Amino acid sequence: MKDVVRGLTPLALHADRGLSLVRGEGCYLWDQEGRRYLDMMTNYGVNILGHGHPAVNAAVVAQLEQLTNAHQSFDTPARRDFLEALAALLTPALSRISFANSGAESVEAALKYARVSTGRTTVIAMHRAYHGRTFGALAATSEAKYREPFTPMLPGFRHVPFDDLDALEAAMDDTVAAVIVEPIQGEAGVRVPADGYLAGVRARCTARGALLILDEIQTAFRTGAPCAFSATGADPDILCLSKGIANGLPMGVTVTTEVVGERIPKGSHGSTFAGNPLVCAAGAATLRVLADPELHLRVRRLGAAFLGQLRALQRPEIREVRGRGLMVALELKRPATALIKALQDRGVLTLPAGATGIRFLPSVLIDERQLGEAADVLAGAISDAADHRHL
Repeated sequence: MKDVVRGLTPLALHADRGLSLVRGEGCYLWDQEGRRYLDMMTNYGVNILGHGHPAVNAAVVAQLEQLTNAHQSFDTPARRDFLEALAALLTPALSRISFANSGAESVEAALKYARVSTGRTTVIAMHRAYHGRTFGALAATSEAKYREPFTPMLPGFRHVPFDDLDALEAAMDDTVAAVIVEPIQGEAGVRVPADGYLAGVRARCTARGALLILDEIQTAFRTGAPCAFSATGADPDILCLSKGIANGLPMGVTVTTEVVGERIPKGSHGSTFAGNPLVCAAGAATLRVLADPELHLRVRRLGAAFLGQLRALQRPEIREVRGRGLMVALELKRPATALIKALQDRGVLTLPAGATGIRFLPSVLIDERQLGEAADVLAGAISDAADHRHL
């Protein structure tokens, strides 16, 4: 279902899901026909508190009535409030920040900061990585379907297998400015590395004088801790956050250590809209909800139960179920498009994860009944599709 206004038609950059969404509340969305959908994708992980969260709505309305935009050359209470809320969730070593409007912009800044602070030009990224579609982020993204239309890529990027420390070691040399890695690969199918992998990446970066960039744009706040790296012993030099950080408003941040931050030249990076009071108000309200330790314990419990429900299906069409917290994927033995469509037809919205995967990125405020509903609908859709040989 395409939007067309007086001859203007959006470029066909995305698959058409065939829905016109008009309203959201909690973990549900409604289309223009009045049909309700259980939202298990939250706009690619953005609406981490669901739709219409009262604290976020109140903060946005209050800020909208005062001031919506102020360039970062001016101080604003809303920005200070956001910084205070974010600092409470991060390790003290991450002390310098720049604002962006998206995850890709956050990664762009990280790549620039890595080069300028080290004086080196090479960046190592991972096979199957996804970091965004602007040119720097795209160079770090490995999938040919994103890269090939826009080649040649920016020079200086190497890709090695994810979760393979020997391959990383072989690629390291004294030209490497940084290694960029997702603690859990999202777009690739929610691929969780072995215990010790991130710590091993950290150790190899330190040994070579390279920086560690962690892309937590998708993993932050939904794996059972504020950041997925928290318990790994792999504190980053640069951290990229976006998606759920303002519960639906466009925002990203790039956070660095003091050592990295003091080497970034003044005026070398910026954005007109980034860090505006409106998104900062939404961000601060979102982060204060996410600051509750009990919420992260609940995410771990619910995520483990949902993984158990999916694994208990034991259908021959399912190759594997993977995940941590409320970041979960189910991999099929065949392309997943038909099943994603079948789930939507049955009132459950999900995401692809590679060609054969289905990704679940629900709100962290979802409840057990709703997760059970998603699992039951999935089981029925697989059974019906198999009976009709559509899967």
